[in-house]
Amino acid sequence: MTELGPVTWPPAPIRTERLVLRAPEARDRPAFIDLLASPEVHTYLGGPRPREELERETPEVPEGWPGSFAVELDGVVIGQILLRRAPAHGRPAAAGKVDLGYLLLPRAWGHGYAAEACAAALDWLDTVLPGEPVVLHTQTANAGSMRLATRLGFTEAERFRAWDAEQWLGVRTRP
Repeated sequence: MTELGPVTWPPAPIRTERLVLRAPEARDRPAFIDLLASPEVHTYLGGPRPREELERETPEVPEGWPGSFAVELDGVVIGQILLRRAPAHGRPAAAGKVDLGYLLLPRAWGHGYAAEACAAALDWLDTVLPGEPVVLHTQTANAGSMRLATRLGFTEAERFRAWDAEQWLGVRTRP
């Protein structure tokens, strides 16, 4: 994935009714390692990475690049929102578009936080890159992500097989 392009980074923290989205900081490292090491979080993402490997390889400020947001609830990081430009060599329907990704710790599931955080990140993107189309990939077996994609306004562009599973690619366009 590549940069978003000409956006000012980091933005001011984005506040929703319950959450804060902000640029990652050094204090977020343990939560980011938990996200990447979680078997539950990575059920549909190819499996978790070994914690020992993550402890060695995760930089002091994890995922510290434009488009990576730490998601806080009551001052505690519960997840990450990712907005990255999809590579030109990827799926043709996604090439060059902004790709939305999200990870939340299992204790944050089932409360609507993913929808709230993703909607806030998309609203931010709409202000800094108006009219930018956005794509979202998920496995069709991931019913929760499929529901969230629909709720956020993504429509199916294609289905394909990758990583031994059927994948879904949705596109969201704004006028």
